[in-house]
Amino acid sequence: MRRRLFNKAFWHNFKFKYKISILNENTLEEVAGLRVSKLNGLSVLLTAVILIFFIAASILIFTPLRNYLPGYMNSKLRAQVVDNALKADSLKLLVDRQNLYIMNVQDVFRGIVRPDSTGTMEELTTIREDELMERTEREEAFRRQYEEAEKYNLTTINLQAEAAGLLFYTPTQGVISSQYDVDSKHFGIDIAASPNESVLSILDGVVIISAYTAETGYVIGIQHSQEFVSFYKHCGALLKQQGEQVKAGEVIALVGNTGTLTTGSHLHFELWHKEKAINPESFIVF
Repeated sequence: MRRRLFNKAFWHNFKFKYKISILNENTLEEVAGLRVSKLNGLSVLLTAVILIFFIAASILIFTPLRNYLPGYMNSKLRAQVVDNALKADSLKLLVDRQNLYIMNVQDVFRGIVRPDSTGTMEELTTIREDELMERTEREEAFRRQYEEAEKYNLTTINLQAEAAGLLFYTPTQGVISSQYDVDSKHFGIDIAASPNESVLSILDGVVIISAYTAETGYVIGIQHSQEFVSFYKHCGALLKQQGEQVKAGEVIALVGNTGTLTTGSHLHFELWHKEKAINPESFIVF
């Protein structure tokens, strides 16, 4: 009985209307009046919230702003991003080729590189400086020491045999900011790079994952031959979908800074073989 009385009093108070009046200061005559209750106020508030929600949703759905949402990049914009990325990559290769040519020509004039080591001047654009120059005694000693240390490493021997005949591309241009470290459970390397730098597939393969996660942001994974799998994390945009075939050196994504586990614009790159993480620096020159 007491509960029913309480409920009745509560609803009576909730529906009770209050009068808001506007009076003339001189004559005290009522100019305007409004009767409202708590129920009316709550109804108006809910209506305003729902209206604002629908307006915001309409703006996001029917305007280009939707392209900034994960997974909503339209095909036209995606094609434009790919085209721009390819053009930027081509221009970078051209600049690198020209810089290499100038650098090697300068070394020929300085006497650092023997002139008879090249057949024509055009070959200087394709031959690396370290291939033209003779190895120093220190480099030879380090090479012999490394080969001797790894001679009986069966894991290295098996992996090198598995990778025989494979030409690994560098996933992106940049500086290694964090190295492969199993002890700290860092199963890849971090490459600090400029935003929107091209991310390349290291080998031919098939995209097995192309998605967005809270921790790693935009991530793409590729299954390669001889049981190699590569992962590219914290990308700014993905240019390939799951199931697509990719070629070695093809642009698959752009460098970014997405996800919670990131400290700036970089690419986290992982290389796996037979479901085991391996050091990418053992196969790829960065």
